[in-house]
Formats: sequence, C-alpha cells, structure tokens
Amino acid sequence: MDVPVDSVASDSLGAPRVSADALAAARQDNAVSVLVPDEAITAARRALWEEHRIVVEAGAATALAAVRTAPEPLGERVAVVLCGANTDPGDL
Repeated sequence: MDVPVDSVASDSLGAPRVSADALAAARQDNAVSVLVPDEAITAARRALWEEHRIVVEAGAATALAAVRTAPEPLGERVAVVLCGANTDPGDL
C-alpha cells in the first residue's frame, strides 16, 4: 500500500512503500523506530554546518536528529552515516 510522504527529508527518505527486506528488519524484536519532527531534522542539519562546517542532506540529518532527541541513551556506540550528495548548501 502506498502512503503519502510529507517531510523536509522526503526527497531522500520519502519512499511511498517499503521493501520486504526493510519490513522484515523493522519487525525484529530489537528494532526501535523513532519519529523525528521536521524541526529536529532542520536543527540537526544546521548544527552540523554551524559547528563542523559539514553540509548534509536532510535524510542524513534525520539520523542525527534521532540521536540528539532520544529520550534515553541509545547504547554504548552509535554511528550516524552522513552524506551531502543530495543537498543544496544554499538553504542552510
């Protein structure tokens, strides 16, 4: 079933449907899903630029926003993969 997508990160994360492999991974007992508001994504993207001069796309900033807004620690080690290939630095 297709679902509508409306987010600042929809150009990179806005798949209207999920693959069988992704759905299977999300259904695992240890999988945790986090809903990140657009404001947190924008803030994470801006912080990467202002603090480190790293330009990333909104999709990459979404992962950082999830870490920054988590109500509790996410574990001993957390890695966030950043990419700036799908971005316009002019909108920072």
